[in-house]
Amino acid sequence: MSIERQQMHHVNVSDARSFVERVLIGNGCLVDADLAGVDTHGMNRIQSYMARVREGVLDATASPTIHQVTPAVAQHNGSGFLAASMGMAAAIDMASKIGVGLVSVKHSNHFGMSAWVVHQALDADMMSLVFTNSSPALPAWGGRSKLMGISPIACGAPAGNKGRPGEKVPSDWALSKDGRRTEDPAEAFEGVMLPMGGPKGSALAIMMDVFSGVFSGSAFAGHVTNPYDPTKPADVGHFLVAIKPGLFVTIENFRQRMDYLYHRVVGSDKMEGTERIYFPGEIEDLNKEERIPLLDAEVEALNQEAARVGAAPLTTTPPATNARL
Repeated sequence: MSIERQQMHHVNVSDARSFVERVLIGNGCLVDADLAGVDTHGMNRIQSYMARVREGVLDATASPTIHQVTPAVAQHNGSGFLAASMGMAAAIDMASKIGVGLVSVKHSNHFGMSAWVVHQALDADMMSLVFTNSSPALPAWGGRSKLMGISPIACGAPAGNKGRPGEKVPSDWALSKDGRRTEDPAEAFEGVMLPMGGPKGSALAIMMDVFSGVFSGSAFAGHVTNPYDPTKPADVGHFLVAIKPGLFVTIENFRQRMDYLYHRVVGSDKMEGTERIYFPGEIEDLNKEERIPLLDAEVEALNQEAARVGAAPLTTTPPATNARL
């Protein structure tokens, strides 16, 4: 199979945020994903979001509603980014008053990288758990039919001081559509991803579906619509938790203990061939750059979306001298 070489463009952060705002009216979360190196959940998602809006299966003007079930629990109806933001804000408010807040969101859509919801809680000095279900992509352990989503468990606590051309995937990541292990991203896309951690990962994926889908009243058991399918509502569910970290120890002591944990982890004995041990989330922070790399095809696709809504095209710097396959 021949692989076409594409020029690399770079986009300044301010230009990227301005462009995404022009097209989606305020979704800087996509830019943050690109800056952290999580480009699967970055600006290239604009096309799928806008297609759903154009087809009428995502109401861009909907006003989310919140139903207070108990002093610590709320049910939230909404769509994607706005629903997750309002839901976590409600959880934080409850946690600030009584120590913990739980919010269940139903009839929602893809909300990008879960980390931004976690950071919303961190900015309020709260611990957090963020669950979401997603369209089926992996089987139950031992199976080969797509049944569960691949959304991770995202969590955070306040502390003190990909499938692009030419790439392969590890052989234990996916099965082809006929059930073979494969390193080919194209075959993996047509087949299913394998649960991380084998049966334990499969069990975690099922529990994500329980908390996000079964519990909320949203789609579950493989019935969440693929985010790239603009023909019907996604009906995604989220489960958001905020916890006040000073419930059992003082907040100062909590931060000290988090610092101790961090240094114990990163300072532990390294296995052969490992240069550095990272704390969860540390690599993404270190990867943050001031410019976002995009291929020719990605820039063209983004500008097509801008043209559809009458927005100015994306501003890029001249192509880099090196090309990416």
